[in-house]
Amino acid sequence: MEATFSAPRGLGGDLYPPADKSITHRALMLAAVAAGESRVFNPLSTGDCLATRRCLEDLGVRFAPLPPGGRPGLRIAGRGLTGLRGPAGALDAGNSGTTLRLLAGLIAGLPIRVVLGGDDSLNSRPMLRIVEPLRSMGADIRGASGGRYPPLEFLPGGGSLGPADYCLPVASAQVKSTLLFAGLRAASPSLLTGKIDSRDHTERLYHYLGLPLSREAGFLRLEPVDSIPPFELEVPGDFSSAAFFITGALISGQELTVRGCGLNPTRLGFLRVLERMGAQLEVRDEGESGGEPVGSIRVRPGALSAVTVTAEEVPALIDEIPLVAVLGAFARGVTAVCGAGELRYKESDRIRAVVDMLGALGGRAEPKEDGFSVDGPQVLSGGTVDSGGDHRIAMAGAILAAGAGTPVTVERFEAAAVSFPDFISDFRRLGGEVTE
Repeated sequence: MEATFSAPRGLGGDLYPPADKSITHRALMLAAVAAGESRVFNPLSTGDCLATRRCLEDLGVRFAPLPPGGRPGLRIAGRGLTGLRGPAGALDAGNSGTTLRLLAGLIAGLPIRVVLGGDDSLNSRPMLRIVEPLRSMGADIRGASGGRYPPLEFLPGGGSLGPADYCLPVASAQVKSTLLFAGLRAASPSLLTGKIDSRDHTERLYHYLGLPLSREAGFLRLEPVDSIPPFELEVPGDFSSAAFFITGALISGQELTVRGCGLNPTRLGFLRVLERMGAQLEVRDEGESGGEPVGSIRVRPGALSAVTVTAEEVPALIDEIPLVAVLGAFARGVTAVCGAGELRYKESDRIRAVVDMLGALGGRAEPKEDGFSVDGPQVLSGGTVDSGGDHRIAMAGAILAAGAGTPVTVERFEAAAVSFPDFISDFRRLGGEVTE
């Protein structure tokens, strides 16, 4: 699908972002192994999260919509920590690295055989970062190049695993969550050390459910459990999705208020970068859902100045880094990102994709091995951006139209539905124009 975006008057107003993708994945998976029926309200029901649901259904988990007339959501009949059944065929995670990695923690060591893979893009992404620590816990995992790449074959085990005792070499919420999922069925307490300061959605959900996870100086300690209680949870709005229209408002000189948005501190590194660049922000905490703070963000534009994003900051804004490049094109000075080499192994090589995206519109960015630099301000023209099938590049290309002042065509824009199914309607509602 090709779509052309323009926003001659800019993008502004009120935005209710789609449900948080990261929290939806975790809520569905934990509900699947809970001891009874759980209810998840407002789950994201598209793209990657549908891949998670399909995989869980193939493992014997039953999902049903909640009755009409109330809050939309799902009833999930949990099968218990060791009750997932062997699937009839291979599990297909599509393009979702989160589905594959976190699901690996749920199934490793169970007394079932499971083959878990995805599309060509996912099957080319490295997996040893989860395979090696799971093997050290006793899981029998096979795969291409010794388990380096999917599909991964999980051979039957006894249901439980040895404890995780692992030092995370990189700050990765997916790796951390994989081991925290596996650690629920460990024979004794698991300890995670090293770079544990990544997104903490799993930790917050564990605390919400009363699971025995504690954090002390430099490590996480998880006690194994016999069962997970069924639960109810409402998924808040996704900050990473809201970030696209926050960026659109800033580069087009408009005000925007984001409502019903998750305000997890480990996800808000992008806001701290925006403040350094000169944006005026008002963040209001308005409550909590499932252990996650929820509230509103009001954004008012200001003159943008360049900023350097360091490696230490990257885990808290890994999904928003393409938007740092967008902002850098309209900021005065050299905006630089370093320590983001993980971007080369997302749905696309996002470092290369960012460079190509700006280049397609007459701009320029200098690629680095683990980041990029953008010298601004730049004058961008209309043009065509190839999303490469990456939802975040598709939406970043569309948002550039708000600052370029001329139409931008995005090829393969259907990829945006992975995380933001209503992007086009919200773009129009906030003042833009779209031709499909």
